[in-house]
Amino acid sequence: MTRDVASLGHDADWSGVRALVTGFGVSGFAAADTLQHLGADVVVVDEREPVDDRRRDEATLLETLGVDLRLGPGSTGALPEGLDLVVTSPGWAPHVPLLQTAAAAGVPVWGEVELAWRLRGPEAAPWLCVTGTNGKTTTVQMLDAILRAAGLRSAAVGNVGRPVLEAVMDPEPLDVLAVELSSYQLHWSSSVAAESAAVLNIAPDHLDWHGSLDEYAGAKGRIYENVRVACVYNVADPRTEALVREADVVEGARAIGFTLGVPAPGQVGLVDDVLADRAFVEERRDSAAELATLADLGDPVPHQVENALAAAALARSHGVPPAAVREGLRSFRTAPHRIAEVATADGVRWVDDSKATNTHAAAASLRGVDRAVWVAGGQAKGATFDDLVRGARDRLRAAVLIGVDRGLVAEALRRHAPDVPVVEVPSGEDGLMDRVVEAAAGFAQPGDTVLLAPACASFDQFDSYGARGDAFAAAVHRRLGRE
Repeated sequence: MTRDVASLGHDADWSGVRALVTGFGVSGFAAADTLQHLGADVVVVDEREPVDDRRRDEATLLETLGVDLRLGPGSTGALPEGLDLVVTSPGWAPHVPLLQTAAAAGVPVWGEVELAWRLRGPEAAPWLCVTGTNGKTTTVQMLDAILRAAGLRSAAVGNVGRPVLEAVMDPEPLDVLAVELSSYQLHWSSSVAAESAAVLNIAPDHLDWHGSLDEYAGAKGRIYENVRVACVYNVADPRTEALVREADVVEGARAIGFTLGVPAPGQVGLVDDVLADRAFVEERRDSAAELATLADLGDPVPHQVENALAAAALARSHGVPPAAVREGLRSFRTAPHRIAEVATADGVRWVDDSKATNTHAAAASLRGVDRAVWVAGGQAKGATFDDLVRGARDRLRAAVLIGVDRGLVAEALRRHAPDVPVVEVPSGEDGLMDRVVEAAAGFAQPGDTVLLAPACASFDQFDSYGARGDAFAAAVHRRLGRE
């Protein structure tokens, strides 16, 4: 007889629960380790075997603890018998046969984030949650910096790196969590109820996983469900405001907009060079609180200002004073591979924005330069590139294309920017990025930026967008003799 896991929480007896964890990545390990710790009988499946020392060590640890690891080709072919619960890694799409079989058999399917929410203790830290097509990680890290500046014990968790589950189970108590949630994680979450939440923007991405833009946006919109204090949205992106309207929130929760324009009452925005709050001040119809200035931001390009405003709104919804917002934003530094200058030589800037893994992010990156030799391509994830090329064509000196879907980018360039020279660099022997950098250098002129903003995922050629950015930077340094 199967166990009803819906009522099991932090202090429940999980012995006798048979759980399947699908995927042995960061979140998969956290789920398997936690469920075993709680007393469940755990099976882990993944078609991939561990490829690095850390994963191999984690596999050895779980096997020592009694977890049934089934890793390698063929391991996901059949659903184990007698399951009470499936906890899936976020990258596993709903159409994966194993998950469809589980759902058809009536077995609950949760994500690691959903499991974390259900395992919170009675005095659990509230969650301030962020999603969006672009800017999630930066905004969550800005938010964490602000919360820490206010003297709160905070952690940036979720899609940003550290699993939420690990933070929830940490014996050292926290005051608040800054939680980055991807559309994948939100799809597999049904009961998460943030204190406050933000959707930064919605643009086509991961359509191969979700099936359509509406499904993708709907997954993002789940972040607003049951919010207690504030739903933060982007005034310039009507889809985000529509998601707020559609959400079922706790009575009294407020809709708070952020804007690069002058804020209306109930919004945060810009007044000249001041980040101003007209949402969390008593006399918001007639006055505003100064939160920071553009000079307090390390890189006040428009999308970074939007990220800062969203982070500030979430922090203010938690009661953080304006002075802490300013201090946190001043101390914040952008994470690697986000419009990071690699080098400048002979009047040419070399910039790594490998984190620009979709067209929306790449468009923002290209808007930040006057003239670019654009390095792009990879896995398109179902995206098209016509709008991106139309908007950027006047800034393009040339394009150097890589990856499995580089032909899609090349076709868009031929249609909408036929005068822009294009070089396709195929995969092959070692030295891919050296060939890319050599090709880009042949086009670049003083005043240009060679910009790695791929508009695509990296997994066809690299382990991650970080590995792609590192390879680009290393190739640049080799060419400039700076190894």
